[in-house]
Amino acid sequence: MIPMLGFYITLLIFILLVAWGGVEETMRLFSYLDLQLRYAWVRFRMAIMRRKLKQVLLKDLAEFNQYTKENSTHGK
Repeated sequence: MIPMLGFYITLLIFILLVAWGGVEETMRLFSYLDLQLRYAWVRFRMAIMRRKLKQVLLKDLAEFNQYTKENSTHGK
């Protein structure tokens, strides 16, 4: 009973969107929503990449600082 109610409400919303804005405007709305979802996924993946890159750079920075300390003491 409840899943059918959700289907009918979704169908009613879609019919009202078409009646109010027309077919072309409704398709533009769905295209806009699709682009927003894709962009949100790209931002999510960028955040994951940023976090991984930051971890690698912090590790490399510690190794680089240790390397420079060793070489500066041997040069004197």
